[in-house]
Amino acid sequence: MTGLSFPFNIYLGALAGAFLATLVSVPLWRGWCLRHGLVDDPGQRKIHAEPMPLAGGLAVLTGFLAPLILGVVATKFHWLGAGAAAPIGHGLSRKAEPLGAIIAGAVAVTGLGYWDDRRELRPLPKFAGQLLIALLLAAAGVRVTLFVHNLAFSYAVTALWMLTVINAFNFMDNMNGLCAGLGLIAGWCFAVIAAASGQYLVAVVALLACGALLGFLPYNFPRARTFLGDAGSHLVGYLLAVLAILPHFYSRENPSVLAVLKPLLILAVPLGDLVWVVALRWRLGRPFYEGDTNHLSHRLVRGGLSRTRAVVVIWLLGVLAGALAVG
Repeated sequence: MTGLSFPFNIYLGALAGAFLATLVSVPLWRGWCLRHGLVDDPGQRKIHAEPMPLAGGLAVLTGFLAPLILGVVATKFHWLGAGAAAPIGHGLSRKAEPLGAIIAGAVAVTGLGYWDDRRELRPLPKFAGQLLIALLLAAAGVRVTLFVHNLAFSYAVTALWMLTVINAFNFMDNMNGLCAGLGLIAGWCFAVIAAASGQYLVAVVALLACGALLGFLPYNFPRARTFLGDAGSHLVGYLLAVLAILPHFYSRENPSVLAVLKPLLILAVPLGDLVWVVALRWRLGRPFYEGDTNHLSHRLVRGGLSRTRAVVVIWLLGVLAGALAVG
């Protein structure tokens, strides 16, 4: 990257493009879901009184991929100005394989969640699908090292990290706006860290994720007209898990071992909630994957907050944790 400066209007374009693509596509995917019966029916532990279309995952994926693909095509055919084409072309030439793997993984994990929305998969095949996607991503070079130069260890930690974060966000998808809002906050923190350290391709990917989630939120909070579904919560968790791996938190310029704790701090709220509910279910002798109403959001509501205020409080906790990491 020496000698190349990055045009910051590309950051704005990534954010705005993903936002608009999602905002426009939600009504289209919502209608498609209603026509094809991809809905969440009312039932136990659910507060909606009528079938709710599960369009969020498909719309967020559209918002994430559409401007990304357009940007790649624009770079290839030199539609961008010289100031933008040089650094973007340089980055794409060096990172084509990992970027391709990230895109393929995003499609695959959304497909897995879509299948779960359709068929209500049992835990074992769902975890197996998540594991396969994580291992394929690691094989493409997107993996955790943690200072230990051992390939098997790197694959194992990457798989564990991916499964943990994907399921943490899947668990957090229990109130309107909660999962998408926390994903937006965490994605923004990763974008700021990456941009500040000159990792522009990581920052662009993070801003695409932010824009896509921002475009979805008006349809999901405070009053939901569509849900993320497992397709959406899987995709949000996947993108945040990948964004935590991509930036080089530890480097010669930033040699502190504590720097690698930043992803844990940024994702402290969903990870903390996951640890709490899994530990509680284990103590009660129940399967860890069996849903309940012991999440932080449910406890805040039982404490007297409205659902909307409970979600905002948890968002603020995410902002605080992220600010500590970015600062």
